Amino acid sequence: MTGFYLALEGVEGSGKTTVAALLIEKAALMGREVTLVREPGGTPVGDQIRDLLLHSHDMVPWTEATLFAAARAQLMADVVRPALASGHLVVSDRSYYSSLAYQGWARGLGIEEIRSLNEAVLGGTVPDLVVILDVDPIAGLKRQTSVDRIGGEGVEFQMAVSEGYHQLAGDPRVMVVDARISISEVVETIWRGLP
Repeated sequence: MTGFYLALEGVEGSGKTTVAALLIEKAALMGREVTLVREPGGTPVGDQIRDLLLHSHDMVPWTEATLFAAARAQLMADVVRPALASGHLVVSDRSYYSSLAYQGWARGLGIEEIRSLNEAVLGGTVPDLVVILDVDPIAGLKRQTSVDRIGGEGVEFQMAVSEGYHQLAGDPRVMVVDARISISEVVETIWRGLP
């Protein structure tokens, strides 16, 4: 039995964590086996890398990109692949598409260069569906409850990240959902896209 890998994406404050929790709740009510993960993190190694990424200063873009990829490699091996092999719906708060938008586009490292880096470490485990929760970056920043190093980089950076996500919108595995609609409508729209 093979599971289904859903990734939620978007700028800071787009509602990924809230939507993920509601999708997990809905899936459980429907009797589906579900695994929730977040990036970076989700493993002991990944959580240490998360702390570095979110709280270190003076990190150059390629260090940031490779640390995200390293945490992601561990998460795939330890959590995501086993869950998919058990037939679970895996709901991920971010995925390598974040790196494409943040490091590839907004940091200027190149979307294809970051895609190559991540595909090398993912071993073929990529989301079946990527949902970009589309929200105005200014509104998203106002929704933030806590600010980390990346979330604290301000509106201009988040605008570039949003532009990066729009560059990815043509990908066949990507669904863009207007995050200005009600949260229940967002969840229902995503749910309809699941097998």
